Parts: sequence; structure tokens; C-alpha cells
Amino acid sequence: MAAALAGVWNVATSDNFEEYMKASGVGFMTRKLAGTVKPVLTITVNGDDITINSKSTFKDHTVSFKLGETFDEETIDGRKYKSIFNWTDGKLVQTQTGENASVITRYLKDDHLVIDMDCNGVKATRTYTKA
Repeated sequence: MAAALAGVWNVATSDNFEEYMKASGVGFMTRKLAGTVKPVLTITVNGDDITINSKSTFKDHTVSFKLGETFDEETIDGRKYKSIFNWTDGKLVQTQTGENASVITRYLKDDHLVIDMDCNGVKATRTYTKA
């Protein structure tokens, strides 16, 4: 269940994140800045309603959604997508549609939150530890 992802998470590792942001259409200055910050994620789950809040020295961003329902999403840097989140095989899978869209998969592994990102074959992974 998605409830297992609930909590406050601190970024621990980041692999290929800048290249992923570049593939996603994130501008140069934003990529450089975003690559240096260590966001804190707060995930709250109430049944099928989920909120993910990212807080950092760069900018705060919140996305709220209901599992299985498509919605309009604006990213932290202003890009716009249609997004849908589904719980599939023990993972929270976000599928974006639009220019430079991504599939973002969130799951637990060895008490860490793992976020795998894929944009047009450019992949990145970030891991988080529970605060």
C-alpha cells in the first residue's frame, strides 16, 4: 500500500540527476541550482489521496492527487504535464504526458525511499532516508 511511503524523507544519494533534468527540459541555471540542494520530502497518504511536498532552500513544491485519476501538474520549475499516479506491484508509478514527459517510480528498498526517473531513456535515481 502507498501508506508505506508516508513520512518525512531526506535525500541521501543522487545518480545522473542533472542529465535527467536536462532531458526533461529543465533550464541550465535551474539544473545547476537544483543539483546542489538537498530536498526534504514529506509524503502523506489518506486512502487514495496522496500529497508529496518537497521543501528545500531552492523552492518548495507540493503535488496532491488521487490514485488512478489524471490531473494537470505544474512542476517546481513551471513545466506543465498531464499526470497520473498508480500503485503497481508495490510501487507508486507516476506517468506524465506532454513534451519531455517522464515516468517516475517511487518505492521502498531496505528502509530507503527510492525514486527512479526516466525521460526518453535518460534515467536517474535518488534515494532518501527516513528523517
